[in-house]
Amino acid sequence: MSELRFVRLGFGADAVDYQAAWDKQREVHAARFADETADTCLLLEHPPVYTAGRRTAESERPLDGTPVVDVDRGGKITWHGPGQLVGYPIMKLPRPVDVVAHVRRLEDALIRTAAEFGVETSRVEGRSGVWVLGDPVEDRPSIGGLSLDFDPRLTDEEFDPRLNGPEYAPSNAGQRREDRKLAAIGIRVAKGVTMHGFALNVNPDNAWFDRIIPCGIRDAGVTSLANELGRDLTIEEVLPVVERHLREVLEQAELKPREVERPTEPAPV
Repeated sequence: MSELRFVRLGFGADAVDYQAAWDKQREVHAARFADETADTCLLLEHPPVYTAGRRTAESERPLDGTPVVDVDRGGKITWHGPGQLVGYPIMKLPRPVDVVAHVRRLEDALIRTAAEFGVETSRVEGRSGVWVLGDPVEDRPSIGGLSLDFDPRLTDEEFDPRLNGPEYAPSNAGQRREDRKLAAIGIRVAKGVTMHGFALNVNPDNAWFDRIIPCGIRDAGVTSLANELGRDLTIEEVLPVVERHLREVLEQAELKPREVERPTEPAPV
């Protein structure tokens, strides 16, 4: 594919309001569809905001009525805010678009980024994003003094970790040595051009995630590069590394349209 253009929209005191960034995405999306600009990745921080993808259930939203911005991407509810590096790659892909392949490329770039900082990450089958894998279940500490065999999250579909104390909080998944998400991915494809993208937790206050069911997942949590490393880390340190790996992965990708299975002709009788 062609060279990827990066646009740094704003960080820290210049963090970009979510609606303003969404409007900017639509502007770049229209220009890319018309071939008036190159493939472009917007990079930024947001002020604190909850956003809900199309599959978000009402039961996964904040219980206290905190406002949530409903968006047109895939996935469920998440949080954006200070200490989180957000990227919106707006790219034209061959049709029919292979959405899964695009998500996998974003995951690859973020897995390489984490590795460069000494954090080993992986994918989890059936769950998009980049994950730090937890210990085997039998090696994890018990929750509330009970055996993990009785963990209510595994048997009760109505169980709500937000109502059951900090031992179930998503932000404490590292202490429980459970799987924890380092980067979330949610995209939309319109007219063959991608929108939305990824959110990499560099050094945010992960307690923001405790007010929702992040990505609709009740039996895992969230983490950050800083949490995993046990030291402070800034967006400024991570930003050029993310750009380099996105460029390597996305520019070198051999883009192919999604394979479409054709119905077989019935045998003559």
